[in-house]
Amino acid sequence: MIIMIRKRVFLGTALFCCFFAALGAVIWAGHAPQVPVFAAGGAPVSVVIDPGHGGEDGGAVSAGGVKESQINLAISLQVNDLLRLMGQRTVLTRSEDVTICDEGLGTVRQRKASDLKNRVALVNATPGAVLLSIHQNSLPSSPVTHGAQVFWNRQEGAETLALLVQDSLNGSVNAGNEKNAKQIPPTIYLMKNITAPGVIVECGFLSNEAETARLQEPSYQRKLAAAVAAGCLRCLAGEEVP
Repeated sequence: MIIMIRKRVFLGTALFCCFFAALGAVIWAGHAPQVPVFAAGGAPVSVVIDPGHGGEDGGAVSAGGVKESQINLAISLQVNDLLRLMGQRTVLTRSEDVTICDEGLGTVRQRKASDLKNRVALVNATPGAVLLSIHQNSLPSSPVTHGAQVFWNRQEGAETLALLVQDSLNGSVNAGNEKNAKQIPPTIYLMKNITAPGVIVECGFLSNEAETARLQEPSYQRKLAAAVAAGCLRCLAGEEVP
């Protein structure tokens, strides 16, 4: 029993150290002057972490049946843990594999629409909100395409957030396959209707078999989470875009 307890303590400590080693490596790659970017009306910033999809809405699905929603949740929970460990206030749109919809709706379409409206309402009701929406991409027509890419909405400050998160991702998981952050089309309901600066982080491509395997690995999920959290913290600290 003592050996088992010591083993669990060791593993927990090792995981804790891995989080901070990965996060520190990304953060200290840049220079972060302590000037908050998001401070509307002096309200404390709350980072709303949104694991995309959930429940019956699995999102993109790999050829082998891996659902986007489950990977989104795993990465988002780790982003949440990292930011909170660094003292940042956070809010999760969901912490389980569920659809965030109103009760009593009869069709899948109605439940999906309600889910999106409720996510928008949560973000807009959060003072000083900044949105990180975590997703996975898919492009079956090009199964070799891979890598993490960030998209920003049209609210002030979102572009800087996206560029710094993208820079952190390029320095960790996109080495040799660097990508550029882009503005998201105005047709995306969540990003169109929130009143806060927000980004969507597409962590990888479920249409790429090798990347799908990586996205299911806890160690790779930790690496993604550390990069996203670091980019967010760099932005909140007022770091300029490199």
